[in-house]
Amino acid sequence: MTGEETDTATGDAAAADSMEGLAVRACERCPELVESRSQIVDGVGPADADLLFLGEAPGANEDEEGEPFVGRSGSILDDALRDAGLARVDVRITNCVRCRPPENRDPTSEELANCRGYLERELGLVDPALVVTLGKVPSEHLLDRSVAVTKEAGDVVDVRLGERSYRVVVSVHPAATLYDGSQRETFFETIARAADIAGVGGDDGGQAGLDDF
Repeated sequence: MTGEETDTATGDAAAADSMEGLAVRACERCPELVESRSQIVDGVGPADADLLFLGEAPGANEDEEGEPFVGRSGSILDDALRDAGLARVDVRITNCVRCRPPENRDPTSEELANCRGYLERELGLVDPALVVTLGKVPSEHLLDRSVAVTKEAGDVVDVRLGERSYRVVVSVHPAATLYDGSQRETFFETIARAADIAGVGGDDGGQAGLDDF
């Protein structure tokens, strides 16, 4: 797909104008976030990753280091990836909102909307086989409905964004495992299932394909 076709698919030429490849060069759409951030935190990982993980927004550690999921939650995600036969460098990790909200609060609906074009363009360029939403905010943002994350963890949903469709797996946030030990098994099983569906990771190389689900 050409860049022009991707721009049409995302329906947000402004996002294309503000981005250099997969990186946002500059953005001041959300004054409160501009004030609270130290830098824009773009996604990391292969530009053609088959598996993409989507969080809600950078926290303090991410804002400082300029990379999504580098704190305690990131360590848990790394552990789950390792168990699934993957490493961080094998997957794409990004957020719905690229700037840290004050006091690590949830991003507002307006902030999510302001960053939506960047996310849609990133998804369009990466074109992952599977997207994993980490927690309630990104799950509800993509599915456009209320999501009971714990009950729906591991569910596979087809989501349409602009002119494109994506296969999405709902997951609890890795931080949930810190507050509720019972969530750890759910999280690890969901990540293993996602790797299996996307056809990546594992030891046998014979992962189940998307058509099997």
